[in-house]
Amino acid sequence: MPVTGEYEPSPSARVRKHVEEMETTGVPTGTPLDKPIVVMTFHSRRSHKVHKTAVMRVEHDGSYALVASKGGAPQHPQWYHALTVHPEIDLQDGTEKHAMRVRELHGDERAEWWKRAVEAYPPYAEYRRRTDREIPILLAEPV
Repeated sequence: MPVTGEYEPSPSARVRKHVEEMETTGVPTGTPLDKPIVVMTFHSRRSHKVHKTAVMRVEHDGSYALVASKGGAPQHPQWYHALTVHPEIDLQDGTEKHAMRVRELHGDERAEWWKRAVEAYPPYAEYRRRTDREIPILLAEPV
């Protein structure tokens, strides 16, 4: 079921640009290290408005890791909190859109996906060194 409702664009010009490019062409430009991204559409936890944000593409067998790194900041990104309340999302990978449900990973499963995430986007390892918090990984799986 698609995520619907009133859309509230990101305050970040970079995020708005990536979302717009993904929605119109499926190929955003100027991504970090020119690595692929995916765009997730979700409901905010407070206003329940529709938000969209881009994250690095970490895919395996049709599931996607959503790494809540926030560049190694001391706090989790807002989208992490939203997805723990509203786990149903739409995810766009290139021109393909998928209805997904997210869950947080722990233990060996988290370790396996962390390895995949660092392989897909090596700066995650540095982000981990910058923060005292464990960087959450949410797994988006097809519904």
